[in-house]
Amino acid sequence: MNEQMKSAKRTAMKNSFINSFFALVFSLLLGMIFIGISGYSPLESYKAIFGVSLGTVKGFALSLSQATPIMFTGLSFALAYRVRMINTGAEGQLYAGAMAAALVGAYITNLPGVIHVPLALLAAIVAGGAVAFFVALAKIKFGANEIIMTLMLNEIIQLFTSYLANGPLKPPGSGVGQTERIADSAKLVKLIPQTQLTIAIFVVIIVAILLQFMLDRTVFGYEIQVTGLNLRAAKVAGISVPKTYLTTFALSGAVAGLGGAAMVLGVNYRFIEGFSSGYGFAGISVAALAAYSPVGVILSAFLIGILKAGTITLNRTTSIPVEFVDVIQVLVIIFVAAPALIQAILKQVHKFKKEKQESYGGES
Repeated sequence: MNEQMKSAKRTAMKNSFINSFFALVFSLLLGMIFIGISGYSPLESYKAIFGVSLGTVKGFALSLSQATPIMFTGLSFALAYRVRMINTGAEGQLYAGAMAAALVGAYITNLPGVIHVPLALLAAIVAGGAVAFFVALAKIKFGANEIIMTLMLNEIIQLFTSYLANGPLKPPGSGVGQTERIADSAKLVKLIPQTQLTIAIFVVIIVAILLQFMLDRTVFGYEIQVTGLNLRAAKVAGISVPKTYLTTFALSGAVAGLGGAAMVLGVNYRFIEGFSSGYGFAGISVAALAAYSPVGVILSAFLIGILKAGTITLNRTTSIPVEFVDVIQVLVIIFVAAPALIQAILKQVHKFKKEKQESYGGES
């Protein structure tokens, strides 16, 4: 990558991170209004949320466990966006991966854990990757819109897995749509007893580091960067754009599939109908907040995990709605997607400060 391109990339990343910082600040400020309308002190509520989430070992573990699936879907969206493809199908790919992991975990037995867990994870990778590969192939061959296709596939996959969980795979006597419980050999190791924090957190961090290394230090990463920045330049450089699209989008789906496996093997121990509380959508917000940096996704998802853990805990003793975090996520997307809006707000703040200084100067 030549110096000119590196310089342009650094400038773009700097601007993106600045925009993301102010997007977060403005989102949290507007979140204070939401809390105030609910009848609570915004400052005290934020203090309580962060105190509950980070003040105890179990609170910290809850924050990380809440963040883990969002880290996977955030990485999924961020990777696809590097080639300017919009993967709004992480939710469906998550479900596909979860069902695949549940099938391997429950119905392939008598395996040692060192084989069973990787096999279930591999099944989830293949399932999520296959869904995304199909979308990318349709885009390349037939000009299909990946946004529409992934949104439609979200519904199809959720309905199909729901059918399986309520039909042929439903255990006798079960009152909810779910599969058989996975074998103990397929369960992820818990890091802290009596919590949902498992080694999945290490898996997702390793995935993020590997993706960051791939993007920054490998030939394929260079091809992704060039394809995302300028299609014409990519073609001139001899890069196979269709191959780059296919591989990147398939990897994106594979990462989302891993997130589904993390939920099945480490939290629910089976596939449960409707297990996701909007992890796919949350992934979009954390990816945008991280300026589509894999390592940044880990940090931004952890922040969302803190807010989720805090509101879940406080909701048991107060009336602060758990939907508060959803509001923050939507606001983040709005501000990140509209940098001109942030610039306009900052301009008005600067103008207000200037007028205030001038008025004070005039009085003296």
